[in-house]
Amino acid sequence: MVSSKTINNPSLTRFAWLSIVAAILTIVLKGLAYQLTGSVGLLSDALESLVNLVGALMALAMLTIAALPPDENHAYGHGKAEYFASGVEGTLILLAAASIIAAAIPRLINPVPLEQVGVGLVVSVAASMINLFVARVLLRAGKQYQSITLEANAHHLMTDVWTSGGVLVGVGAVALTGWERLDPIVACLVAFNIVWSGFGIVRRSVLGLMDTALPAEDQDKLRDALEPYVQSGIQYHALRTRQSGARQFVSLHVLVPGRWTVHRGHQLMETLEADIHQVLPTATVLTHLESLEDPASWDDASIEREENGTDRADK
Repeated sequence: MVSSKTINNPSLTRFAWLSIVAAILTIVLKGLAYQLTGSVGLLSDALESLVNLVGALMALAMLTIAALPPDENHAYGHGKAEYFASGVEGTLILLAAASIIAAAIPRLINPVPLEQVGVGLVVSVAASMINLFVARVLLRAGKQYQSITLEANAHHLMTDVWTSGGVLVGVGAVALTGWERLDPIVACLVAFNIVWSGFGIVRRSVLGLMDTALPAEDQDKLRDALEPYVQSGIQYHALRTRQSGARQFVSLHVLVPGRWTVHRGHQLMETLEADIHQVLPTATVLTHLESLEDPASWDDASIEREENGTDRADK
């Protein structure tokens, strides 16, 4: 038996457009700050904002695809398209980090004096405030609508905010101490921080594409919802969960007394699935009814049947 609730999420593409506009503004501002100061640290910031723009464009495309309803070729919907967006963005972050290091190394060898530091810092701070505002909006929307694309974009922007702070410290330290190598050193530290962020985003995207189980918190909620049935004598096994974009999938086998009528078993499944939807509102739930007294019901107590890799039904 399969049950699911329709997700009435509004279009999330408007958040991608917000990210695109923010990326363009910050590229212009940070590029201006680099032109004014000649700081490779500020250049690293501008390069990361360029990555933000590419990631936002990818997010727009994938959110558009993910919003498509299920069809004959995609019976489970198109939600996994979001993982491609976050995976591409994570990869672009890693490429940006490599570019920053490549730009910083020559400055370490041959330091260059910074110019108009005060004006450049003001412009960079303005760009960071834009990123901070947009990141908070995207993070809130990502959590609300369970969108890994929006969450990845938000975390990337927050990384941009923190690394911008590091760059500002580096440029300010150069202005105070006169030690020009501080600027490329901070730029390299920024790059290493970006690598960590990019790795985390790519890892989460891969886990989603690999049908990783729901987070432990959601699995605890699921088991708590099923516990009253266990206490009443109903048993279950072969519990499987997975996440696909904004959608969650749950399947399990439910064992009831063999003397029950089909009607009674069906009513139990309706109630059980409704209780699961109370704790996992977006889940698609697949249940399979079995008899407690039939030995065949226990052949699939684990995730996969182990009888030489063969289902009993094939015998």
